[in-house]
Amino acid sequence: MKFVGEGRKRNQISVGSCSEVQLPGKVPDADIRSLNASITAPSGLEEPCFLKKLPSDNVCVSFTPREAGSHTVAVKRMGKHIPNSPFKIDVKDREVGDAKKVKVSGAALKEGKTHVENTFSVDTRNAGFGGLSLSMEGPSKVEIQCKDNEDGTLNMSYKPTEPGYYIVNLKFADHHVEGSPFTVKVSGEGSNRQREKIQRQREAVPITEVGSQCKLTFKMPGITSFDLAATVTSPGGVTEDAEIKEVEDGLYAVAFVPKELGVHTVSVRYKEMHIPGSPFQFTVGPLRDGGAHRVHAGGPGLERGEQGEPCEFNIWTREAGAGALAVSVEGPSKAQIDYKDRKDGSCYVSYVASEPGEYRVGIKFNDQHIPDSPYKVYISPAMGDAHKLEVAQFPESGVQPDKPYTFLVRKNGAKGELDGKIVSPSGIEDDCFIQSIDSDTYSVRFMARENGIHSLHLKFNGVHITGSPYRIKVGKVDADPAALHAYGNGLVEVKTGQKTDFIIDTCNAGSGALGVTVDGPSKVSMDCTEVEEGYKVRYTPLVPGDYYISIKYNGYHIVGSPYKVSCTGRIFCIIIGADLAERGAQETSSILVETVQKISKAKQTGPVLPLFKSDASKVTSKGMGLKKAYLGKQNQFTVHASDAGNNILYVGVYGPKGPCEEVYMKHTGRNNYNVSYLVRERGEYIVIVKWGDDHIPGSPYKVEV
Repeated sequence: MKFVGEGRKRNQISVGSCSEVQLPGKVPDADIRSLNASITAPSGLEEPCFLKKLPSDNVCVSFTPREAGSHTVAVKRMGKHIPNSPFKIDVKDREVGDAKKVKVSGAALKEGKTHVENTFSVDTRNAGFGGLSLSMEGPSKVEIQCKDNEDGTLNMSYKPTEPGYYIVNLKFADHHVEGSPFTVKVSGEGSNRQREKIQRQREAVPITEVGSQCKLTFKMPGITSFDLAATVTSPGGVTEDAEIKEVEDGLYAVAFVPKELGVHTVSVRYKEMHIPGSPFQFTVGPLRDGGAHRVHAGGPGLERGEQGEPCEFNIWTREAGAGALAVSVEGPSKAQIDYKDRKDGSCYVSYVASEPGEYRVGIKFNDQHIPDSPYKVYISPAMGDAHKLEVAQFPESGVQPDKPYTFLVRKNGAKGELDGKIVSPSGIEDDCFIQSIDSDTYSVRFMARENGIHSLHLKFNGVHITGSPYRIKVGKVDADPAALHAYGNGLVEVKTGQKTDFIIDTCNAGSGALGVTVDGPSKVSMDCTEVEEGYKVRYTPLVPGDYYISIKYNGYHIVGSPYKVSCTGRIFCIIIGADLAERGAQETSSILVETVQKISKAKQTGPVLPLFKSDASKVTSKGMGLKKAYLGKQNQFTVHASDAGNNILYVGVYGPKGPCEEVYMKHTGRNNYNVSYLVRERGEYIVIVKWGDDHIPGSPYKVEV
């Protein structure tokens, strides 16, 4: 029996059960991070394994035994065996994981109910060592719970929200247990969730050539281009500023001219922080590969929204080639979806939800979810009085960890209560201290506990105020996903049963959280060790098929991620002919490492300045201060640059004995300025007025004092 349907959802959970063996002899290396280990089975299968330091200075190796017999453990540091390596370990028949010996009991594997916990038991006591994984696919996402009784038995439960048929995959040691996959009929009331979907055909964009004008567009309403900055890094590692211009209200374009073929990295930052979707991959020349894994999306509409208001986001399909793009919104109400194609490999989507609550936004390309889809979005109730509140004296920069900071919130006559919390990069939440100063003003105090980008949530009567959640840069945030790149055979093509690896170069990328996830037809054994240029990740696939490797730095995909890796060969078998793994639903393996800062001598970093688009010839200036000046008085003139684009105004006054005493400049709005200067000596002066690097018409001016 086969169940199909656009709205089918999948969830999974895994628990580990590994054999731990103490290696003979003491290991002198105190730093486990500099060591890596692999275990070779009698069949020749080599897999990475984990090392643990014991209080006795011995080392314990942790692995999942797949066959009986003598195994060889190689422990190396910087590619060389440590003393006493390789080690020999003998695995008994009873220790090898055997899914056939797993016992499952409970009616929940035949039928279940919506909105309640449906429980069944798993007994692995006589099945040896192995990992247990449970995945469910059906009409709704399922909340899965697992309780390990620490005696070889587990109690597992699932809680669906929609009735219908579900497929339950239960695997032990990468093999289905007896009866798996199970077909479960779930009955009961649904959640009355409603779904709306649109589908559009995306055409492949023309191939970009070296020397041509390239453009990447994105929409970010409610900001100013002065707070935006963009850079482009070529395949050769050369980073240059890129021009950002506002095409229309809230729509921006990054323009650059490439000098070489290959994959470029386009970084777009708002107030020194990457915008959603950045860093972007931009291929000059023919695309190397296409598909759903090359589609990316970002914007506030994939994070949060407000009832009755447009929730907007961008989708970039340029790197994916031609295909069918589908966007769905599912939640308490049927959303209205709007779609606009920019004809440059990107599009804009907005949706309006009429009821508050939790929604899921799904984005598929050629019927496959794009990275990070579906997105979980909370739509808050209509703002009501929350839109009246204003924030003042907010600390935009210079925030340090473990120091209190205070700002003001004015209610402007709104009636209700304010509450706030700050969320750290690691996900820890801490309440803000809120105190009423007077009947219309709150004082809000917060303290960040770690470095990184924090989110400060301010709600009035349970609804986010305008601009909330606010992003705050705390301490030294030097982790830059745009500076990472990965390479190696393990990201290109692999063979079943053969250990492979790849390098993640973190030089000049700061320190942060490096996460690697491998999705494929089977779980993989993987580890991560520190090397001179960054980190080496090793893994061994056991089943042929396509694997997708995601590399994230502080939560952001690096350029090229996720990588599509083709694995060829047969399902790996041991000598006696039994498969070591079975093909099943998509399996996930992951690893997380806190990196240390690494510096490459060949690369220096510096501040990134905006690249302005302006025309100094359209600037006008007038006033007596450009013709004649008087001693000891404020001599004034005005500069009007409202039609000259965006840039920086430079004013200098130079006399017979050097610069004048004082120059004062005030921005009066819309790129209009009042300028005054004070002189103490008689003679002929020169007044220079520049808009960026260019003199405005009439500059330099000669002024007689």
